[in-house]
Amino acid sequence: MVEKKILLLEAQNQLKEIQLNSLLELTTAINTNESTDQLLRIFSFILKEQLGFQKTLFLHRQESWNCILKLGYKGKVNLDELPKDLSRFRDITMVESSNSDLLNEFQAIIPVLHQEKPLAYVLVYKNSGPNQFDIESLNLPFLQTISNIVAVAIENKTLAKKGLVQERINKELEVARELQKLLFPAELPTNKKMDVSAHYIPRHAIGGDYYDFIPLGDEEYILCIADVSGKGISAALLMANFQATIRTVLKYQKFELPFLLEELNKKVVHATQGEKFITFFIAHYNAFTHELKYVNAGHNHPILYQDKEIILLETGCTGLGMLDELPSIKVGRLKLSQNATLVLYTDGIVELENENQEQFEVERLIEFIKSYSQLNMEDMNNLIFSKLEQWKGTQKYDDDTAIFSCKFF
Repeated sequence: MVEKKILLLEAQNQLKEIQLNSLLELTTAINTNESTDQLLRIFSFILKEQLGFQKTLFLHRQESWNCILKLGYKGKVNLDELPKDLSRFRDITMVESSNSDLLNEFQAIIPVLHQEKPLAYVLVYKNSGPNQFDIESLNLPFLQTISNIVAVAIENKTLAKKGLVQERINKELEVARELQKLLFPAELPTNKKMDVSAHYIPRHAIGGDYYDFIPLGDEEYILCIADVSGKGISAALLMANFQATIRTVLKYQKFELPFLLEELNKKVVHATQGEKFITFFIAHYNAFTHELKYVNAGHNHPILYQDKEIILLETGCTGLGMLDELPSIKVGRLKLSQNATLVLYTDGIVELENENQEQFEVERLIEFIKSYSQLNMEDMNNLIFSKLEQWKGTQKYDDDTAIFSCKFF
């Protein structure tokens, strides 16, 4: 049973890595203004070689509908009728039977909508028989995301030529928002070992905060949180690159935290040339020994509440990307007691101002953690955010605001 769980986790991590690398290749091509043909070549490679689809049609609407990609399908595509056949599909749909001979050639229909209007449709087929697969096993939500990114990027090129700047900016933000959704873990565990929950409010359409939970096996886990300076699509791309580097290094069975931090610093320095930096906290928890190792790279000090005492986790190094080389990396080590509560957060929480321009501050957050730590972590996070709402009153959130809470049993 344990071996099966480990194999499942390894498969999930491998899939996540493939998804991140695919995103990075696409978004890098977009950021460097590669041609439409090059974007479609990258998209074709992802579909065929990484996701294993044998047949694909990619229909895209600009002034009129066009079939911009056809893989493994040699029949004729009737663009006069097909968009009308597809217009009723608003969500990812498995094809069971259809009056359209063309649709019966495929397993799934993936709509790409912009402001509730169809921008593209992707039809895919994989292996044999539509009943052997479902939406999740075919990775269709991920395929919908990258289809959205490609469709919007292609349309942006047309809009740029027409000088429609604001609409192009809006679509770039949409691309970044779709990208950012994939940075956060889809599920966080609540079991006999731990209770993990997170809550995040971006200040704008896209934000610069990131948190992650990465199982390394049946007993070891990585918990981390980060905040990049600056916002926008460049910040989202930097965070995607950052997360991919973390997961790549964690493939080594005997990694050490200082080595990981050095590699991450090199990546940030190379990617930003000193124009941005990332504050970062990472912890390695062993559920069998209850040992926690951590490094704080210039991030807000996480709060550990155990045995009715507060410990601020501050041991570590400077922020990543500030210096070409990290001069010193210290690793903090702790033994966690039963029901110890660890709260990671970004500065949007403690620096939130009320109508008198007073900040929420760490001390107030600590008091709420003491008061609510006996609850499950989702309830505690919700209560803390309700206190933030009361605190700010009519003020807006000035920064991205994230909290990532863990209780260890």
